[in-house]
Amino acid sequence: MTRDEDYHAFEREIDGWRKRRKDSDDRKSYDEVFDHQNLMRIYKLFTGGVIDKFDFPISTGKEGNVYRATTKDGELRAVKIFRTSTSTFKDMVKYVHGDPRFGGLISNRKKLILAWAEKEFLNLHAFDRAGVRVPKPYVHKDNIIVMEYIGDGVEPARELRNVRLEDPEAIARKILDYIRLAYQKAKLVHADLSEFNILMLNGEPVVIDVGQAVMLSHSRSGEWLERDVRNVARYFKKYDLAIDAAAELEEIRRE
Repeated sequence: MTRDEDYHAFEREIDGWRKRRKDSDDRKSYDEVFDHQNLMRIYKLFTGGVIDKFDFPISTGKEGNVYRATTKDGELRAVKIFRTSTSTFKDMVKYVHGDPRFGGLISNRKKLILAWAEKEFLNLHAFDRAGVRVPKPYVHKDNIIVMEYIGDGVEPARELRNVRLEDPEAIARKILDYIRLAYQKAKLVHADLSEFNILMLNGEPVVIDVGQAVMLSHSRSGEWLERDVRNVARYFKKYDLAIDAAAELEEIRRE
């Protein structure tokens, strides 16, 4: 099969996914994610040997969609594609504003989305180096990130909110330790941590969606750190755990 035939076969496969979606919002999301420019970027990942095929969609988010892919060696990957026409543009600005890595980009939508993808990629590396369990980042190309797939050969890992924990105290402790490691070693605050962006893999939590994570120098990092800790305390009340958020914050901030 020639490269052109390869590309058009991939294009037809994506169009088939879109047509199978019954919800018009889902179809619109596919149109936004798989525009011509993104199809060409994805195709370059194919021809560059980064991935060999797309398997199926994993999730549709406010910022973009995530898909499972497979390499030529049969290894599983997650591919996150940010929509350049995303409606969350205004929400993104507050997390990028003040970050010295991305100065001067917040007034341009396209540049901001590209910066956001790069920011998530850099944050994944920083969290990983600090000992926080996140998907390992592999490749960043414009508005696309290829990272570790969190799940098994059958299905993606489930969000914390959809898993009944056998030892909730141990999981809560590990998540709070991740917040502390991020703060003390990576010098980052997740800024949107909740049961919606923690996956459970083999009984262990994995933190995802770190694009909005901010450096400690951000003017609102303290506020968002408190929100993250209080979100953990709130969620684990369902397991009758009484987490002292103030004491946890004091421990996290202790050098």
